[in-house]
Amino acid sequence: MIWRIIFFVGVTIPLLLVLISCQSIVLALKLKNWNFVPKLAHKLVCFNLGVKVVQIGTPASDKPTLLVSNHISWLDIPAIGSIVPISFVAKAEVGRWPIVGFLANLQKTIYVDRQKKSDTGRVANEMGERMSDGRAVVLFAEGTSDVGLHVLPFRSALVGGTQAAMKNDHVNEMYIQPMVIAYTHLNGLPISAAERSKIAWIGDMGIEDNIGDILSVGTKTTTIMFGEPILISPKDDRKLITKRAEEKVREMLVAINRQMPLPPAHLG
Repeated sequence: MIWRIIFFVGVTIPLLLVLISCQSIVLALKLKNWNFVPKLAHKLVCFNLGVKVVQIGTPASDKPTLLVSNHISWLDIPAIGSIVPISFVAKAEVGRWPIVGFLANLQKTIYVDRQKKSDTGRVANEMGERMSDGRAVVLFAEGTSDVGLHVLPFRSALVGGTQAAMKNDHVNEMYIQPMVIAYTHLNGLPISAAERSKIAWIGDMGIEDNIGDILSVGTKTTTIMFGEPILISPKDDRKLITKRAEEKVREMLVAINRQMPLPPAHLG
C-alpha cells in the first residue's frame, strides 16, 4: 500500500496533470477525438490501483448506443474508461466533488439530479445528442451500487427519455447494449464474498475508507463483458426494453461469477 501511495504521488499525479492540461486544450479547440486523453488517464489510474481489466466482446461502434450496466464501485469508471471511449451519466453531486468533479467534466460527464423528476428530459436530450453523433454513453441503470453478486432492478426513466430525444433529433433507431462489470480475482485468486466489500462502494461508506480498502487488497481482476446490442425505436415500450437489458446483464454477471459458460458476446 505504501509503495502505491508513493507511486501515485510521485508519478501518477504529475502525469495526470499533464493529461489534464492536454484535455483542456482538446476541449477548448473542440477537437473530435476528445476521448483519447481520458482513456489514457483511466489506464494510468488502473495501473496505479492494481486493476487488471479483462474484456469480453466489444462495444458497438458507429451507431447511436446506450451502454447499460450494473454498478459496484467507483473503480468501475476507470476500468470501463480504460477500454472504451465514452461518456458517463452520473449523479449531480459528483460534479460538485473536489478534483473528481473537475476530472468528470473533462470527460463530458452528463449529470442527473435524481431529486428532480423534471431533470430527466434535459439529461435524456443531452444523452440523445451524444449518441446521435455516434458516441456511446454509459448508464449505470440500477441507480445505485451493489457488492457485485446481484443485479438490482434497472430504472427505465432515462431509457424512455432517450427515446423522446430520438424523436427530437429525428433519429429513427438506436441501440441499447447490455454491459456487465464483475470483480473476479484478488491477487490471482477467486474473490470471496467477504473480500467484495473491500471493493464495493455501498451504503454510507465514505470515499476515503473505500479508497483505503482498495489500496490494501492488491491486484484486482475486473471482467467487462459486452452483450449483443438491442435495436430499439421511439415507439418501443421503455419498460420492456429496460427489463430485457436487465435480464441480459444479470445472465452475464451470474455466468462470470460462477465461471459458467458465457452467453454470446458482441464481437463487432
